[in-house]
Parts: sequence; C-alpha cells; structure tokens
Amino acid sequence: MEQSTKPIAEPFSSYQILVIALLALLQFTIVLDFMVLAPLGDFLMKSLSMTPKGFGLVVSSYAFSAGASGILAAGFADKFDRKKLLLFFYAGFIVGTLCCALSTNYEMLLGARIVTGLFGGVIGAISMTIVTDIFAVHQRGRVMGVVQMGFAASQVLGIPIGLYLANIWGWHSSFLMIVILAIMIGLTILFMMKPIDKHLALQSDKSPFLHLWHALSNRSYQMGFIATATMSVGGFMLMPFGSAYLINNINITQQELPLVFMFTGLASIVIMPLVGKLSDKVDKFMLFTGGSVLAIILILIYTNLGPIPLWQVVVVNMVLFMGIMSRMIPATTLTMSVPDVKDRGAFMSVNASLQQMAGGIAALSAGLIVTQETKTSPLENYDILGIVVSVMIVICIFFVYRVSELVKAK
Repeated sequence: MEQSTKPIAEPFSSYQILVIALLALLQFTIVLDFMVLAPLGDFLMKSLSMTPKGFGLVVSSYAFSAGASGILAAGFADKFDRKKLLLFFYAGFIVGTLCCALSTNYEMLLGARIVTGLFGGVIGAISMTIVTDIFAVHQRGRVMGVVQMGFAASQVLGIPIGLYLANIWGWHSSFLMIVILAIMIGLTILFMMKPIDKHLALQSDKSPFLHLWHALSNRSYQMGFIATATMSVGGFMLMPFGSAYLINNINITQQELPLVFMFTGLASIVIMPLVGKLSDKVDKFMLFTGGSVLAIILILIYTNLGPIPLWQVVVVNMVLFMGIMSRMIPATTLTMSVPDVKDRGAFMSVNASLQQMAGGIAALSAGLIVTQETKTSPLENYDILGIVVSVMIVICIFFVYRVSELVKAK
C-alpha cells in the first residue's frame, strides 16, 4: 500500500508558541495604529477641520512613506539579524506614534503619520519573513491564522477601547495607549526572542542594491508583487471613510460605533484560526476565490445601505469581514511561499512597499470619489466606491491564480 505523503500537523514547540504570540501582539499594535485612524476619522475631520480629501491624504501619507522605506530597506533586509532589524523599526514606529499623540493641528498630524509610516510599514514584512524562516510550509497557514488575529483583536479590543478613551479624553489618548503597549512588547522581544540569522550564510550579493535589483527583476517575484498590490486596493479604499459612513449615512451614534467594531472583530477572531487551518488542508486559491465572492456580495450591499438598526449593521459587517479574512490568509500564505530563502527579506520588504503604495493611491482615490457637503452631511458616491472595489477584487483573483500556479510548480 502506498504511504500518504501529506505532512502531519505536528505541535509547535514552546519557543515557537512564544514567537507566534509576540508577532501577533506586535501585529496588533501596527494594525491598530493604522486601523484606529478610520474610526477616529469623524473625530479628526471635525476637530481639525479636515475635508474627505484632506483625511484621505493623512491616511495615504502613512502608506506612501511606508512604501518608500520598504523599497529602501529591501536591499538591506537580508543583510542583518531579523531580530535586530525588527527592533530598530519598531522603536521608530513607537516614536512616530508618540508624535501622533502629541499633534495639535492637521500639519503636525500629517508629518507624524509620515514618520510612523517610514518605520511601521516595514515591520509587517519583517514579521512575515520571520514566520517563513522559523516555520515549515505546512505550518504557515496555522501561524498566519494566529498572527493575523492581531487584525481582529485590534477591532475587538483596540478600536473600542481607543474610541472609549477618545470619547473621554480626546483622540490623542488613543495613540498614547498604543505607545505604552508597544513599549512593553518591544522590551519582551528584546529579552525573549533569539537571534534569527541563518539566512546570512546564504548571501551571494555583496551590494544591497544588487540584491534589491535581483529581487525586483525576478519574474516570479513580480507576479507576487502585483497580486499583493491589487489585493490591498479594496481595503484601503473602503476603510478610511468607514466610521464617517456609519455615522453620517447609516445614523450610528459615536457611542454605538465601538460596538460595531467589537462585534466585527469577534467574528474575525472566530473565523481566522478556522481559515488558517483550512488553508493548510485545502487548495488555497479556491479558498481565496470563495472569500472574494462573499466579499463582493457584501461590499455591494454595504455601500448601498441607508439608515438601518444597529444589529443589522453589525451582521453585515461581520459577514463582510469573514469574506475579507478568507481572502487575506490564503493569499498571504501563497505569496510567502514565492521567494527563495536568500531573497525572503528583500521580497517581503518590496512586497509590503508595493502593498502600502497601492493602498496610498487607493486612499487618495477614495478621497477624490467620496464627497461631503458639510461636516454632518451624508457621504456621497460611496456606492460608486463599492463598485470600484468589487472590480479590483475580480482582477485580483486572476493574479492570485497565477501566484498559486507558481507555488505549485515550485
């Protein structure tokens, strides 16, 4: 009888569990710093007298600076111990977020977001590289299911707490909360994580710029870059104006807003580990396609809503995020499998950069599409935004299919 060659899902070691927990917590702070801008959007637009276009620029400034730093860091990403690289950029991220908390006008906030993006935008790429270095390919779906829970946890805990603090002490307090938490996580990484430097023995390119060029010119890598860039467009288009849409179009109050994010995050916490396990067992592209179809249906419903009860808003958001998570995990797991070991750091940095830049363009475009006559008027053209996002999701399916075929060929 022919033996099965399917890998057994062996348990993680205690150190691997520690790494997963630290990366999940780190992801929580990075995602929260970016995600909290959307629910604080209504506070910021009113307190700093911002137009939708101006707020779109605040959101995209982080993305563009993150993209630029990722490209600059890519050539050096495989030249250093991953732990040291992670701590360097995380320290800069903490300083940038503190500057956000201390901002008193639009210009200061814009500058602070640029600084935060310069450092924060590279951290996700370094984290994904660490996952790929430490965990075998048949473990990565489970790991990503947990690490990406930082996204869900930011919705369940971070955003509601951030909004609660903003309602009491103002929007500055939300960023201070992130700074305090990030300092504790950074110290734990410093003292508890081992060096990650095995890749240093495999380096052949002496020049960081030559190393970057080799990563950029690889045809297989280019397909991974395009797939990631198209996938990020949808989220960056809808997310910045999420809270303003809920408050001004659906008539959700500032006090009810944390509940919407909390229940949406709870749904994500339930679905993400399940999707992670599923992506290790079934065809990742098929799972991605199913999530994409679900996301398109819910986006078209969501962007055409009028005033409805709170529970209906919560249900629609929960199902929408289930679709989004079912896209994110298998697509990320596939993309992580594209580069060779010696190129992982460079690939992940460039990949994150293009993701951020595409997101920045998407946020700016959304700011140009969406209009608002006064500070309390309903947002206009949000339904058009839904159609644009749906078309981008369909295009993304094609590119992720190409990535899936490349990974299978490897």
